[in-house]
Amino acid sequence: MSTFKAIRIDKDDQGYRAGLVQFDEKDLMEGDVTVAVSHSTVNYKDGLAITGKSPVVRRFPMIPGIDFAGTVETSTHKDFKAGDKVILNGFGVGETHLGGYAQKARVKGDWLVRLPDGMSAAEAMAIGTAGYTAMLCVMALERHGLTPDRGPAVVTGAAGGVGSVAVALLAKLGWRVIASTGRASEADYLKSLGAAEIIDRAELSAPGKPLGKERWAAGVDSVGSHTLANVLAQTKYAGAIAACGLAQGMDLPASVAPFILRGVALLGIDSVMAPQALRQAAWARLATDLDKSTLAAMTKTVKLEDAPATAADILAGKVRGRVVIEVG
Repeated sequence: MSTFKAIRIDKDDQGYRAGLVQFDEKDLMEGDVTVAVSHSTVNYKDGLAITGKSPVVRRFPMIPGIDFAGTVETSTHKDFKAGDKVILNGFGVGETHLGGYAQKARVKGDWLVRLPDGMSAAEAMAIGTAGYTAMLCVMALERHGLTPDRGPAVVTGAAGGVGSVAVALLAKLGWRVIASTGRASEADYLKSLGAAEIIDRAELSAPGKPLGKERWAAGVDSVGSHTLANVLAQTKYAGAIAACGLAQGMDLPASVAPFILRGVALLGIDSVMAPQALRQAAWARLATDLDKSTLAAMTKTVKLEDAPATAADILAGKVRGRVVIEVG
């Protein structure tokens, strides 16, 4: 087909807006692989892009969607052929390169990862960048030498996409998980994912002391700002926190005390430009370490035309877990 359904973001004299359009295939950007997209997902960054609340999009018009899964239609890349099942996360897709909220995408084959055996495209997007980032966090904590016998692991923003998958992964790996959330109503949901303890985000979100009582050995933080500062201040000796988000803010009003008095490590996690070897390892782990029934319990599915409304909801903190978009 020469045209296909897509969500397009425009910025012009009429303002900043996103809506469903018919997009012409000839207007796709350069790439050596064309993919028939079947599924995408809504991440926090997608919410920022669609609403314009942050300058995520740097080219207009833009098809948002930093993730997609689908089937290769045509390829001149040596590693892919028609019929291959693939996943894409990051690499500026949905920001500077037309993204996954469309029935077709043309990208560089070097950006793609093969869909793991036994995983469907819908399951891959239930995981999405949020879940893949959570896995990168867990792997970073493991590389730092941390194991469940060292003490609990804290997860901030626990009811969100990264947080939900992080809770499930850490619990399955044997950690006692402390889940921080501002939504008390999600306590049963978080416990169903494996959280052993729920704490109110208010315990961590206000300005705190340079050092606090040692409470956890490891953590996954998607919130930033005062929350991350307080998480670091309450991390046990030689513990580590993997930081991957900025839901509260991109500032870090902390002191050096946890680093120089307790040997705490802050591990920065970037999912956008992560090298292929790390991506493939993360997706291989997700195929084995994330329980499918648990994944299904944290996931809901919407249509492509529902993406803009869902994007607004995720920024408003109204989205629990993961949202899959049926694109194809």
